[in-house]
Amino acid sequence: MSLIGNKKFYKKVLWIALPIMVQNGITNFVGLLDNIMIGQVGTEQMSGVSIVNQFNFVFLLCMFGVVSGAGILGAQFYGQRNIEGVKNVMRIKIVISLTLMLIAGTLLYICSEELIGVFLHDTSQGGDLVATLAYGKEYLMIMLIGLPPLAVEMSYSSTLRESGQTRIPMIASIVAVFVNLILNYILIFGKFGAPELGVAGAAIATVVSRYIQAVLVVAYSHTHTKANPYFEGLYKGFSISWVMFKRVIILAAPLMANETLWAAGTAAVNSCYAYRGLSVVAATNIQSTLYNIFNIMYIAMGDSLAIVVGQQLGAGDIEEAKDSSKKIIFMSVCCAAFGGILMIAMSFLFPNLYNTTDEVKEIAGTLIRICALFMPIHGFLHAVYFAIRSGGKTFVTFLFDSVYMWVIVFPVGYLLAHFTDLNITLMFLCCQAIDIIKVTVGVMIYRSGIWAKNIT
Repeated sequence: MSLIGNKKFYKKVLWIALPIMVQNGITNFVGLLDNIMIGQVGTEQMSGVSIVNQFNFVFLLCMFGVVSGAGILGAQFYGQRNIEGVKNVMRIKIVISLTLMLIAGTLLYICSEELIGVFLHDTSQGGDLVATLAYGKEYLMIMLIGLPPLAVEMSYSSTLRESGQTRIPMIASIVAVFVNLILNYILIFGKFGAPELGVAGAAIATVVSRYIQAVLVVAYSHTHTKANPYFEGLYKGFSISWVMFKRVIILAAPLMANETLWAAGTAAVNSCYAYRGLSVVAATNIQSTLYNIFNIMYIAMGDSLAIVVGQQLGAGDIEEAKDSSKKIIFMSVCCAAFGGILMIAMSFLFPNLYNTTDEVKEIAGTLIRICALFMPIHGFLHAVYFAIRSGGKTFVTFLFDSVYMWVIVFPVGYLLAHFTDLNITLMFLCCQAIDIIKVTVGVMIYRSGIWAKNIT
């Protein structure tokens, strides 16, 4: 099987991938502008928001695990044109998503200071820890209001994407991010007669944009039921098949655990970096912001792989699914390598956009270049993860992703932070380089073919 596809294949993949790239690109670009705006206010404000956004990231990936785990069945049901199957999966997504939203919101509200404090250490230099804590808590309390629309929107958008409809979630996202950008400018800096709210203004803008995005997606879904018959009568006589619920839980629970634990592991590793100073918290925020701009291409390849291969597996085309996955994995690596080159070029200029210290800018530039060198590895691992997941091997992905993070990556970061004097550059390099082991494991699992199964 060749790594290069024909024109028809690329047209099919890009039809799915390009709207996702556009949506993620605009979202992340506006997020970048938001980040720069907060960075203009001060280092403590930027650090506080950065810390809270790591908790938001954990919740976001927890939700992603739920909807994508259920979506494995949804995509395969759609491949069979089983509308009732898709509808049942959608109902289960809604119930689980809203339940998790209530649990996460309660936990974040009760434990806000303790969670933020994990990133703030007496040994930290280069910033006011008390001020950072206060700004972070202020931002978090407002962001909690935006959890309900996020849970609903992700459930609806994932179902639309599983049926190949990526355009509507993209349009809703574009509208939302521009609303967010405009409100950020007005509320952070107090423009057009509005009060100057700083981090609170950034949070309010994000919450408003999330409600707008959810309303647009839900309204479209229920007013275009001819194109989306699985939304027709979705809440009429609302009931869930216990047999279907168990099947979704079996698929989604490992993915939800995986995404949550992986995101929490990433936050835990970042807390290890924070032992080298509050300036490092600010620098890693700058690095991750730029990284999120240039990883959109390989992220979209993973989503495309899940949809294309999932539908082929559901239709029983096992060999075709294997062939498609190999081609998309190659595309993902190429896209990631291109993104890495662009990141290196930007690393010398991007940190200067922030109103922060020269130390923070220098650290950020170095971390950006290190991360860029490992982008092809990130692209490969992301695509292999989605290939394994598309056939329902969610427990394997759990071991491959989050267990690896907590058993290998985090202990290395913890030991380097607490028992060595390595500077942040060498710490970051070590934690990135250890993914080479994961590549070896990923190749073995993928080549075994155990993931290529029709589970419907």
